[in-house]
Amino acid sequence: MMKINRYFYVLALTVFISLAACNGNSGKTALSETETKEMKKPAIKEEAVKYAADSTDMIGFVAYDSATDKKRPVVLIVHEWWGLNDYAKSRARALASLGYLAIAVDMYGNGTTADNPELAGKLAGPFYQNPQMAKKRFDAALAKIKTFAVADTNQVAAIGYCFGGAQVINLAKLGENFKGIVSFHGNLVGVPADKNLLKAPMLICHGADDQFVKAEEVTLFKKQMDSIGAVYTFKSYAGATHAFTNPNATAMGEKFKIPIAYNAAADSASWKDMNEFFGKIFE
Repeated sequence: MMKINRYFYVLALTVFISLAACNGNSGKTALSETETKEMKKPAIKEEAVKYAADSTDMIGFVAYDSATDKKRPVVLIVHEWWGLNDYAKSRARALASLGYLAIAVDMYGNGTTADNPELAGKLAGPFYQNPQMAKKRFDAALAKIKTFAVADTNQVAAIGYCFGGAQVINLAKLGENFKGIVSFHGNLVGVPADKNLLKAPMLICHGADDQFVKAEEVTLFKKQMDSIGAVYTFKSYAGATHAFTNPNATAMGEKFKIPIAYNAAADSASWKDMNEFFGKIFE
């Protein structure tokens, strides 16, 4: 009996020691995993970049994850008619956190921004009247971002907001070599659709209650796209007005008595749709 008791005592002690050792190793492993995750956390680098086009100096805003030197797709962002402000920069940061090399394009030059609709309209107007002017300035930004070592120059997309949405649609129609474009609450009818030039698939994120982009414009856009067999997806978000992705839109709308407002649900849904779209075009 003593031998048996001694046997179970030794066995129990062995199991206890083994469990203690396992628990010790488990704690060490968990710490190691935590350290690894910390090391892989995005380290978003931001920088202003200067370039020029049409004898105009421009100041773009670049953001990317500097924790890796891996090449990654390039996404260019064209701002609202307010110019390259903090909102456009925030979108560049968000894209960088998703693993893209992002540049917010300075379409107006010299970092010019507007704080009222009258000035914004004056700054934006020439680009609607002269799409080639927009193309030259966009191409200058594209050439600049392609000089970054982490740029995958064969994987380029563009997104735009309001004024910027209209511009990226026009740029695609003018034959820019995009993997795809995304327009958020942008005007839809610009340069004529040409099947020999338009190759990039499009994602159009539209507010169903947008008073600046009327139902007639939506119908005409779809008709033009369908007439040339364009590849596009049109998303309409219920209850969303013009500028629905910009958290500052409600205050600006109230201040200047214009029908724009932020819509958190539509903002989130459209960003998710953009992510899924990028997942397809950058395969």
